[in-house]
Amino acid sequence: MSSSQLPFFRCQWQRQSQLDSHSGSSFLISLLRGLAALEVTAAHLRAEVFPGLRELADPPLYYQVLAFVTGFSHHAVIIFFLISGWLVGGSLLNKLGQPGAIKSYAIDRATRLWMVLLPALFIMLAIGSVTGVVSPARSDFSAANEYSVASFAGNLLGLQTILVDPFAGNYALWSLANETWYYLQFPLLLLVFTGKTWLRQVGAATVLVLLGAALPLPITLYFALWLLGAAFSRIRIDCATVWRVALLLLALVFTFHSRLVLSIDDLKLESFLPHLTYSLPLLALLASMHGPIDLASGWRRGMARMTHLLSEFSFTLYVLHVPLIDLLRHIGLRAFGRNRLAADAPLDYAIYFGILLALLLLSYCAYLLFESHTFRVRRLVKNALQPGYKRPRIASASLK
Repeated sequence: MSSSQLPFFRCQWQRQSQLDSHSGSSFLISLLRGLAALEVTAAHLRAEVFPGLRELADPPLYYQVLAFVTGFSHHAVIIFFLISGWLVGGSLLNKLGQPGAIKSYAIDRATRLWMVLLPALFIMLAIGSVTGVVSPARSDFSAANEYSVASFAGNLLGLQTILVDPFAGNYALWSLANETWYYLQFPLLLLVFTGKTWLRQVGAATVLVLLGAALPLPITLYFALWLLGAAFSRIRIDCATVWRVALLLLALVFTFHSRLVLSIDDLKLESFLPHLTYSLPLLALLASMHGPIDLASGWRRGMARMTHLLSEFSFTLYVLHVPLIDLLRHIGLRAFGRNRLAADAPLDYAIYFGILLALLLLSYCAYLLFESHTFRVRRLVKNALQPGYKRPRIASASLK
């Protein structure tokens, strides 16, 4: 086939990222966020209540299917990083050069994190008290105590996996440490190139290098994927549908290969390239879906609403699902005498999905209490710290 016969494909750089709530990219981002949070929750629940696949000599087919479907939790977290770079990085790039842009960015990031994380830490303390893990006899200030004041403060500041353990044994919080440092490193990187004086540029570069050397290698290394998300927010791809299908298939093939063939489920130096192979086509697909989506039919509108709803409380679900699993397992042990399920008992799968539904409902209630008020709190903080602040018109409250 000659070049003139190839399907239409054009790639160009754009000065402003398009965060339009009616675009296909906005819908796809919401879908990916919601499904990623659901995947992580389902995977951790399976690991907590069912035996491991390798522990079973002859696992039934339906358990093998469940293990396969819930085996991509690590890839889901990588998707979170890509989307975060796209939205957070793209938003700051849009505002770069505006008065108070960095100050506004800092407020946005702090309120986004702490409106979910701060109440979640107290909820974890309450759950620990109910389950008997927290007691006055164990109250100390040691960082080794995962319920201590030091652990509480360390997790609030993104120091879990660096100086302290994840609070209350909530192992899902590891990725928030990455996010916290990416939020800090990105404006420093921008200052290296856009600082108004050479002193600011050198200072930002020095701090950036020191952070890169001090932080664990995976955090520094995978900042590159976060940056890719930010970079692709500036790229506009116009192409025929066949290219979008090809990009989607390519992303799926490389994702399945990294999981099933390479068995990658961690952030480390040797796993960076496989993560890159499915990240690039996925980001290219996002960059190609800038056009509006057709919501004329009822089922499409319904799907869009469900996708938006799950995306809205995906952050709360991610942060809270592990302690909620602990609470529900404690209740199961007290009420029914067991907190584990059998892989060869079909009825136990109904219990599994019932618990999964309960996790979604409890997380949504927590979202209504706390995360849903993020923009209201953010506005109050900006009014207090930035006189004359006017709330910008945004594409979707779920995006940033």
